[in-house]
Amino acid sequence: MNVIGIAITRNSLLLGVFATLTVGVIAVTYALTKDRIADQIREAEAKALYEILPEESHDNDLLKTAISITPNEDLGNEKPAQGYVAFQQQQPSAIILPATAPDGYNGRILLLVGIYADGTLSGVRVISHKETPGLGDAIDTKVSDWILGFAGKSLTNPNQAKWAVKKDGGDFDQFTGATITPRAVVGAVKRTLDYFNKHQDTLFQQGLQQLRTHDG
Repeated sequence: MNVIGIAITRNSLLLGVFATLTVGVIAVTYALTKDRIADQIREAEAKALYEILPEESHDNDLLKTAISITPNEDLGNEKPAQGYVAFQQQQPSAIILPATAPDGYNGRILLLVGIYADGTLSGVRVISHKETPGLGDAIDTKVSDWILGFAGKSLTNPNQAKWAVKKDGGDFDQFTGATITPRAVVGAVKRTLDYFNKHQDTLFQQGLQQLRTHDG
């Protein structure tokens, strides 16, 4: 083997070793951080529950009336998740549903959507996203109050055609230089309302079973 061939072989081996080490580092980093990321999402979710449904709107512990939500196209959830049913004097008053906007600018946006028994939104919060700082991250209450605008909305307010950002002929503001992110969130919230409309009785019945279990 000539000098050039030896050099090519050596470089190939070095590249192979480097690639293997890089994959190993990524795998180790993921293993070390995935649990921490999951914990952060759970903490954000717990905090958001009582922002979406203030204490005066229910008299039960939301964490004790959690129900299992199976994967559903309307909700955008690929794995089982938890919803939380609120009660007033043992009557269902609201529910908080997990939802995912799969079409954010930088990937999936995880939401919690609160809906009163009459189908009106009590509030929406983002619990995890990777949207661009200074643009799409305006969906986060730490950055702007845009997401608070969903409170009081329903499937009939606005009407179906207006459940879109203004650029698409709807009622909801987009962000300067960033339409994809708010469009994704508006769509996800609308689909969550559709899901609630279809499954309201079943969801509240599941929550009532949980309430009775914890009340003994």
